[in-house]
Amino acid sequence: MTSSLRSRDGRKTPLPSNRQTQPDRARDAFFDNAKYLAIVLVGVGHAWGQILDGNRTVETLYRVLYTFHMPAFIIISGYFSRSFDLSPQRVRRLVTGVAVPYVVFEVAYALHRRLSEDPGADISLLDPTYLLWFLCALFVWRLTTPLWKTVRRPLPIALAIAALASVTPTIGNDLNMQRVLQFLPCFVLGLLLRPEHFRLVRRRSVRIMSVPVVAAAVAVAWWSVPRMETGWFYRNAPVQDTGAPWWTGPVVTLALFGCSVVLSACFFAWVPGRRMWFTALGAGTIFGYLLHGFLVKEGTYAGWFSHPALDRPLGEIGLTVLGAAVITVLCTRPVQRVFRCVVEPRMEWAFRRDPGEAARDRERREKPEMRAAREAAEAPEVREAHVPGRAGEKVSV
Repeated sequence: MTSSLRSRDGRKTPLPSNRQTQPDRARDAFFDNAKYLAIVLVGVGHAWGQILDGNRTVETLYRVLYTFHMPAFIIISGYFSRSFDLSPQRVRRLVTGVAVPYVVFEVAYALHRRLSEDPGADISLLDPTYLLWFLCALFVWRLTTPLWKTVRRPLPIALAIAALASVTPTIGNDLNMQRVLQFLPCFVLGLLLRPEHFRLVRRRSVRIMSVPVVAAAVAVAWWSVPRMETGWFYRNAPVQDTGAPWWTGPVVTLALFGCSVVLSACFFAWVPGRRMWFTALGAGTIFGYLLHGFLVKEGTYAGWFSHPALDRPLGEIGLTVLGAAVITVLCTRPVQRVFRCVVEPRMEWAFRRDPGEAARDRERREKPEMRAAREAAEAPEVREAHVPGRAGEKVSV
């Protein structure tokens, strides 16, 4: 048995334990910052979506935002899904972190609608309510991750699937599969990215170039308001629903993907890489995402967004600040503690225990003195097993 003491200058000092030699896996401040800022933009976008009628300025900003804010969030989701491999542990996390919250919040949103607007509203797990489409999409995308990690050209294949989905009305609305398929290339792109790619877009030169790029995007969005349906940016319907020629579906799908990548790169270029006051909130973005929809829906049912003050610039700015503040509060630790039981349930009772994992847990919990006593008891048997027998006899091990 190897001694746990190392000789040093005639003295013996303890060897460092595994806990000391393996540093804690620190969260990357850049990605936490990016997730928080992206989810703030999601909340702001949902607030703007309630006051679009006749407001060209807000709709212009809304279109620019909807070009990249969800794609940027999906790219990050794909980047952190690279290790998904259908192992029991990963599947459990997928069920408890995606499938169960989807079911819980789908029922909750349906009940909320019954109480606030329509007493006869249906509860359907196949027709995601409002923002819950993202959980359906994330579940499907992660299940298919091993496939995208296996094929030779994953991104062109994903783009072809998205383009075909845009001209296939028979896909239907179940699980909002149009969005699942049309946003698929963003997730696959995230799977393909590496840390050096994010470092590349965070260079000072890219940050400077992003300013005229965003300005051009705003100009194009302003031009497009009277000429293009806003529904294109949702990517939740085939081209046949817009009355446009069939070939515009693949063209717009590819164009929107290109614009999404460019504007997402501009967004990542301006995300700070150091710890900020909001960095810790990046770990709670799923709470803000799932919960803020109740306030938006309640405001829609109750007519909050019809107030005359929201027709003036000051009211629009106030709504923007309020949307960002609400998302920020919903990402904080107190909110996480209250809703963790439904957003990130443990549910150990629902899964069979892996025998190997159980044995490792028992070994970790075993007291050092008990382990030493067990090893001392086993040592004589080991030594006896190596004692050679007499001539003509076999040694039983």
